[in-house]
Amino acid sequence: MISTTTPTSNTQESPMDAVVLERQHEIQVRPVPTLRPVGPGEVRIGVHTVGICGSDIHYFTHGRIGPYVVEAPMVLGHEASGTVLEVGEGVDHLAVGDRVCMEPGIPNPRSRAARLGMYNVDPDVQFWATPPVDGCLQPEIIHPADFTYRLPEQLSLEEGALIEPFAVAVHAVTKAGLSPGDVAVVVGAGTIGVLTAIAAAASGASRVYISDVAPEKFAKIEAYPTIHAVDVSRQDLREVVREATDGWGADVVFEASGSPHAFGDLWEIPAPGGTVVLIGIPVDPVPLDVAAAQARELRIETVFRYANSYQRAIELAASPAVDLGALISATYPFEESVAAFERGAEGRPTDTKIQIRVAGA
Repeated sequence: MISTTTPTSNTQESPMDAVVLERQHEIQVRPVPTLRPVGPGEVRIGVHTVGICGSDIHYFTHGRIGPYVVEAPMVLGHEASGTVLEVGEGVDHLAVGDRVCMEPGIPNPRSRAARLGMYNVDPDVQFWATPPVDGCLQPEIIHPADFTYRLPEQLSLEEGALIEPFAVAVHAVTKAGLSPGDVAVVVGAGTIGVLTAIAAAASGASRVYISDVAPEKFAKIEAYPTIHAVDVSRQDLREVVREATDGWGADVVFEASGSPHAFGDLWEIPAPGGTVVLIGIPVDPVPLDVAAAQARELRIETVFRYANSYQRAIELAASPAVDLGALISATYPFEESVAAFERGAEGRPTDTKIQIRVAGA
């Protein structure tokens, strides 16, 4: 059940409405407490646009993702852009009125992972809309200035809200060590898969082959001449890649579906000495054919969100090689957030990114 009823138990003088996942299958748009004062090193941001992520939908439909279980009401949303409304003491790289996007994972700066530059795997990281941490689907939020990034004029606020998933793709391409002229393969044409294909093409790949069982998903990449769609309901991805590379294989393979079925022949797609980057997160353990990987001396990289990738993602998104705006399938006003989540839960193959416009709510 999804509801838009507004509880009357909140006693705050000026509460804000937020999109709250009360429990599995139940979302309400209802008041939440007002914000605390802005502290040193922080900014107050008027939220403009928030994208709906697959994780938001998964928490709504399943109530959990692996060990993260919705046990209390949680504000949804972590793909966001907005405008700076107030800056705290010590913030000198942002000013009131700046258009920004926000990195939603805040680590403990003193943790060993953070000091090593791998703050995304800090066990203490506080990530928006990951139980029990609230997200940003509300009119205003307070956020560390160090994880708030000014948007260049080339990017709209709607595109700014796509920087979060694009940062995953940029992080994956960076970990792949992709070189100019490489042939790349992306398995899975969901939002992250499409963004990874775009990032790989913009980073120098001569050809990118992206596969999926739903050909409707390929519409968003038709404008990119170096990205080639492979409908695996009719074609064998291994054979397509082998024919395109004279039997050698792809230099880099990105697994972006998380489907257990993708792992059966995954190790036969890359070239000897190639790289496999695991982006998609399977719900259950999947088999790893160690012998097949060893026979080709494959390098295996894994991706968990991103680290030190936001500014790179912004710069790449602002270049002529990328058009993030074309990936937006629909934008709903804040008061129709329920309808936006209902549509997201449908899983339409023609939808790449659904967004909610919070500004003016």
